[in-house]
Amino acid sequence: MSLELNALTAINPLDGRYRKKIENLSRYFSELGLIKYRVLVEVAWLKSLTQSTDLTEIKKLSKDAIKTLDALVEKFSIKDAERIKAIEATTNHDVKAVEYWLRETLKSNKEISEITGFIHFACTSEDINNVSHALMIRDARDQVLIPAIESVIESLIELSRRYAGIPMLSRTHGQAASPSTMGKEIANVVYRLRKQTSIISKIRLPAKMNGAVGNYNAHLSAFPDYDWEKHTETVLNDLDIDQIPYTTQIEPHDGLAEIFDGFTRLNTILIDFCRDIWAYISIGYFKQKIKEGEVGSSTMPHKVNPIDFENAEGNLGLSSAMLKHLSGKLPISRWQRDLTDSTVLRNMGVGLAYALLAFDSLQRGIKKLDIDELKIRQDLDQSWDVLAEPVQTVMKLYGIEDAYEQLKELTRGKGGITRENIQQFIGELQIPEEAKRRLLSLEPASYTGIAENLAKNI
Repeated sequence: MSLELNALTAINPLDGRYRKKIENLSRYFSELGLIKYRVLVEVAWLKSLTQSTDLTEIKKLSKDAIKTLDALVEKFSIKDAERIKAIEATTNHDVKAVEYWLRETLKSNKEISEITGFIHFACTSEDINNVSHALMIRDARDQVLIPAIESVIESLIELSRRYAGIPMLSRTHGQAASPSTMGKEIANVVYRLRKQTSIISKIRLPAKMNGAVGNYNAHLSAFPDYDWEKHTETVLNDLDIDQIPYTTQIEPHDGLAEIFDGFTRLNTILIDFCRDIWAYISIGYFKQKIKEGEVGSSTMPHKVNPIDFENAEGNLGLSSAMLKHLSGKLPISRWQRDLTDSTVLRNMGVGLAYALLAFDSLQRGIKKLDIDELKIRQDLDQSWDVLAEPVQTVMKLYGIEDAYEQLKELTRGKGGITRENIQQFIGELQIPEEAKRRLLSLEPASYTGIAENLAKNI
């Protein structure tokens, strides 16, 4: 049975079940996207040759001819890509197919047809591909991925400020610990995400256009006195790409590894957040708003599962697994070039798409959260032993020996410590009355330090 490709027959769930949620990336990382970027780079290279005043052997193009070239990129269509793929079926070479399509398309333009021999002049395929990959990653990052994570960050900022003053029992090692506020705990995540997002946003991807083994061999065979390093640097800078001067046949991909590692760190922070929120839902600190018609369990009608955070965690893991492979593999190439990077690079959009899918799940999950202040307060009211910390700290201030040991004896492993137990202990301390009054006024819900201010100021 032959099955036509559609959302139900796609092997990869990104192009099947989840297509609508990640389709904004397809203009960058699909086969169509890659071919269009190759056309863009080939056109940019050809224009640069015709516009150089020192390359006198290459005919200069008129403004109308330049507009014709630019229109090939601006109006590039699926039909154009299909024609290139048809040519590739004969050439069995994807980049050469783009070159042949350009020559074929431009042969009817009398002015440009005279210089079509300079399409792909002195280039190796990697000169076109590595610039295309840099542009794809940069544009997808700036236009889709960073806005998506910034939207998640904004949702978390809103939660942090909304819950800034809601005290909660901390749990270090899973045990009752000094209280914080829910808003402050979310603010911790915001701070980490902001830092990594800033790092990723500022990474400038390098590229190269220096020929078969990185030495401008072919370029200089035709124009031995021309400054090709300066020329290619200008071409790349015009595309807002940095030139890397030392390469083999391929750009070494260290820049790609850097950006993939950045997204992996971002994913790790979000996995940490997903697991914490999942646990808070589990112990009742958060309820989830119910959507009419949704089912939590096929057999247990009462359940409202934290599926958005679970889905996000799973897809973040898939994203990181692929991105880690990309960052670990791509900078390694045998001698001056092997092709193991070529097939791997075609999957960079997959790794990033799983991250985008996770960002979408997080947004939906965050919007469903509804805090249960009563449950949180009950936990605090049953945890008076957390005040052992401030009491022994003040005791040390006034020179009471064995302060820590006294509180350890009173509270450690005892359970059931009440307000009365703590206040009786405080009342018997030999410390100034003002200090005693301050300790007696403490309760778990008020012992949160500057947590509220930190959450409000995030």
